[in-house]
Amino acid sequence: MRIFDKNWMQVTEYLEHDDRIVLPIGSTEQHGFLSLGTDAILAERVSVEAAEPLGVPVLPALPFGLAPYFSAYSGSMTLRISTYLEVIRDLLDCLAGQGFRRIAVVNGHGGNIPAAGLIREWVCQPRPDRIQVLFHSWWNAPKTAAAGNKFDEDQFHAGWVESFPWTRVEGGQPPAQPRSVIPRELINNLTSAEIKALAPDGNMGGAYQRPDEDMRQVWDAGVAEVRDLLESGWLK
Repeated sequence: MRIFDKNWMQVTEYLEHDDRIVLPIGSTEQHGFLSLGTDAILAERVSVEAAEPLGVPVLPALPFGLAPYFSAYSGSMTLRISTYLEVIRDLLDCLAGQGFRRIAVVNGHGGNIPAAGLIREWVCQPRPDRIQVLFHSWWNAPKTAAAGNKFDEDQFHAGWVESFPWTRVEGGQPPAQPRSVIPRELINNLTSAEIKALAPDGNMGGAYQRPDEDMRQVWDAGVAEVRDLLESGWLK
C-alpha cells in the first residue's frame, strides 16, 4: 500500500501488528528518450507491486540522488554526497523513532550505492531494539539480472533495460538501431560535459527498446525478488 493512500492514524494501526516499511530511492536524471524520473518511477512501482499483497506500506520514492556525471543534461539533478547521506540518515531516524523495525530500501539508481555504506554504519549504532535495514538494488539483483540477460547482456544506461511502458514519454521516439557502447572505464573519468558530448542523446550503448513481452518478464522477476525480500529477507 502507498503511504500517500493512508492517513497517519491508519499507519499507527498498521504498526500495532507489523513493523515493515519500504523506502524507494531513485534519481532525477537524463535517461535518453525515457523519462527523467525513470529511476524513481521504477523503484517506487516495483516496491508497490511487490508490497501490495503483503499489506506493507511504501513511501514515495526519494526523487533525488547522486548523479553529478549527468548534470550537464537539462533537468538532471544531483545532491552532494554529504547531503545525500544525511538525508538517508534523517529518514531512517524518523522511521525508527515511529516504531518501524524492518526497513527495506529499494534502490533504482546505481549512483546511490554509497547509501549502502551509510546504512551499514547506521544499523551498528547502539539502540534499545534491533532495527534491520535491507538495501536492494532491484534491477541488478540476481533473478532480475538473469531475466534480462536471457534477452541481451548489453544493458546500459537509458537503453532497453529501462524502457518500460511506464518510463516512456509522449514524443520520445528512440532510434531503431542500437547505439555503439561507450566503455564504462572511459565514462568513469569524464566530466558531465564530456559525457554529454560523447553521448548527445544520453544513451550509453546497446538497443533502445525491446518488445513489451520481454520487458514484462524482466519486470515480473524484479517484483518477485522484492516481494521475496520483504517476506524472507529479515533476521528471525
